[in-house]
Amino acid sequence: MRAAPDTVERDLTRLVLTLVELVRRLVERQCVRRMEQGDLSDEQVEALGVTLIRLEEAMNDLCERFEVSPADLNLDLGPLGTLLPTDR
Repeated sequence: MRAAPDTVERDLTRLVLTLVELVRRLVERQCVRRMEQGDLSDEQVEALGVTLIRLEEAMNDLCERFEVSPADLNLDLGPLGTLLPTDR
């Protein structure tokens, strides 16, 4: 059985974007933890906030460019639930 090239490309793009979104969310959570613990200066908190906003905007741009909705990135892992939390 041969897969259609456009389907393979779309699925691979979706997988890569899903991994990027997972890492982005993990970094965001780590930043929030550090802010809540008071480990960061005001300047560091400001810089992280700006960076996180830019990362989210870049991710949205990539999804738009590749015609993938952010909801498409949340893989269903069967009995384990979804890959990404849905508390957003």
